[in-house]
Amino acid sequence: MKILLTHTPHMRDNYYGTRALAGLSALGEVVLHQGSDTLEGQTLIAAADGCDLIVADRATAIPAQIFDALPSLKAALRCAVDIRNIDVAAASSHGILVTRAKPGFVESVTELVLGFLVDLNRGISRATASFQAGKIPAAQMGRQLSGTTIGIIGYGAIGRAVAPLTAAMGMRVLISDPYVKVENSSFQQVDLATLLAQSDHVVCLAIANEATENLINAEAFARMRKDAVFINVSRGNLVDEAALAAAITQRKIAGAAIDVGRAPDQMPTPAIAALPNVIATPHIGGLTPPAIEAQALNTVEQVRALVSGSVPEGAANAESWTRRI
Repeated sequence: MKILLTHTPHMRDNYYGTRALAGLSALGEVVLHQGSDTLEGQTLIAAADGCDLIVADRATAIPAQIFDALPSLKAALRCAVDIRNIDVAAASSHGILVTRAKPGFVESVTELVLGFLVDLNRGISRATASFQAGKIPAAQMGRQLSGTTIGIIGYGAIGRAVAPLTAAMGMRVLISDPYVKVENSSFQQVDLATLLAQSDHVVCLAIANEATENLINAEAFARMRKDAVFINVSRGNLVDEAALAAAITQRKIAGAAIDVGRAPDQMPTPAIAALPNVIATPHIGGLTPPAIEAQALNTVEQVRALVSGSVPEGAANAESWTRRI
């Protein structure tokens, strides 16, 4: 068994780890990418030549041309949940399996949401930056979270984790998700327009797909209250960034916190991150040892299943998998 791990050395240290690498190495010959740039095109084809499996980091795209050029490839495993930059249809046409990792980052991202809520409403980053610049910041009135309303867009794993924690902090919880029914009577399920109009804090946790592209646009920001804040820890393509910039600069909303954007590797766009009243972090929502190790070790378990001839949990196209190991 020959396995390409596409992570750069930096990504390997941060997003895979020694324990998972040891587990992977016990199952086959692991080919490590030693360059500093993300593998793509012909460099990816060359690196994966003769490999049975590709274990890919989130930044490594696997378009149709890759599958076309690798006759020995049996499966492509994504060490992340998002497989949008893998051409699953092309993989299926060659009988190649595509898998995704479990969302092991739920607790980590949830904690970041709570940190953003406190920072946006109490001005922690703003005051710290002033002190570090040698200035004395003005003591400004903050907003207590208890007694306010949070609007959660998307009731998936992270939404289900954020909701009870914020409720326990004394917040009224509104949820908008047309694809699920909210069973917990402590929370109120509403349409998106109502959520935007009534929330002090709007948290975007929706899944990223064609239907949610630019879900938060100029119309959405216009519905929000001027004293409301916006948080996005899902994906950058959910937000119309021109509309977000206008909402911030024209003071249509009070502030924003973003961990994602449309820059490479789903990073916040620098021009948006530099705006006043914006808190930005470089896609660190799931960057904690437990979160990273959970997903990396999940890919090891998937490889173990493949070696035994089983369809691993997380398979996206099991019905098309004909290139068995």
